[in-house]
Amino acid sequence: MTPDRPARTIAPSLVLVNTGDGKGKSTAAFGVMLRALARGWRVAVVQFIKSDRWKVGEETMGLRLGVDWLKGGDGFTWLSNDLGESAGRAAAAWELAAATIAAGEHKLVVLDEITYAINYGWIDGAQVAAGIRARPEHVSIVATGRRAPQALLDVADTVTEMVKVRHAYDRGIRARRGIDY
Repeated sequence: MTPDRPARTIAPSLVLVNTGDGKGKSTAAFGVMLRALARGWRVAVVQFIKSDRWKVGEETMGLRLGVDWLKGGDGFTWLSNDLGESAGRAAAAWELAAATIAAGEHKLVVLDEITYAINYGWIDGAQVAAGIRARPEHVSIVATGRRAPQALLDVADTVTEMVKVRHAYDRGIRARRGIDY
């Protein structure tokens, strides 16, 4: 053991936060989802932005592989015609996510794009952090979204910031099936 590295242990679970303006936050979370499934873990995904109308590839494959999947959002919330409904959907999604985490039936719970719901004030970041802290010891969490609030960063074991160097969307190129969804 070198003096600058702590002794290694195996944690019963981890909390990962994927944040930043770069592409890949959810993509990385779904990579973790696949790893967990390959190990026989029960997995749940709660999406805080994507709506029931969206048909995304990761959901299609996740459902085929037995992932418990909930879309709690109503699309791009910043374009919503009814922000009250958006807030209500986010609060309901967090209630379901919190209950799923607390129940301990899943070894991995992905909270996809949860930072938006926190940053818009639709759910309380301190409550989210408390729910994650109080999770059963075998439940790992992956939370995604831009501008992760401090409460979420503080509860995380690993924080990765995706940095945008260039994005096709900025040049007018629309999201592409198979790449972006």
